[in-house]
Amino acid sequence: MHPLAVASATAGKLAHYAVSGVVGALLIKHLPEAKPAARKALVGGIAGGIVAGRWVASAAEEARLKAGDMLAEARTTLGEEVPPPSAVSVDNHDHGHEH
Repeated sequence: MHPLAVASATAGKLAHYAVSGVVGALLIKHLPEAKPAARKALVGGIAGGIVAGRWVASAAEEARLKAGDMLAEARTTLGEEVPPPSAVSVDNHDHGHEH
């Protein structure tokens, strides 16, 4: 997934939490008689934010996996060997011992 897409998804999530918090605080501060209803609305908004955050994380992971699949397919098309997803490059990793 493109880093800009990840950054904008994170910014959207943070904005959602911030707006929910500000609206909830304003409701609780300025509408004393509506405190139970405002609290219920705020809790509902936060719960919705949590669900939206989970959906965004799931969508980002799905996009990352699909991009990895397409990259592997492109390498296979070029006749290159595709490393396993968990492969870590260890070129020039001299850290004081022999293998």
